Amino acid sequence: MRLTSNFWVSAYLARLRLADIPAFVLHHGDDTAGAVLVKLNSLDGRAQAFQRSFNLLSGERAWISLAEGHEPEVDAAIARQRQFDPDLWVLEVEDKQGRHLLQEEGLAD
Repeated sequence: MRLTSNFWVSAYLARLRLADIPAFVLHHGDDTAGAVLVKLNSLDGRAQAFQRSFNLLSGERAWISLAEGHEPEVDAAIARQRQFDPDLWVLEVEDKQGRHLLQEEGLAD
């Protein structure tokens, strides 16, 4: 059984809070099954956007980079994704050290 998007986002934001990493919901997507994009803002004019990917052969999920570069370019890539998917969640993580915790156990599920 998969977690709802709303539950996953709440748990992820709580995990970031425990690590003292600021994060915000930029766009609230569908509570049940909306996809989630995570934008990492390194607060130096650069950013990276991550999306969850599913490997059909292995059945594994992983976070992959959707866009990386100057923040306006990453924001434009996110805006294009939102045009295709109005149910999309967009989260922004702000960390000068580049921490996003997506590699932590349980977050790819």
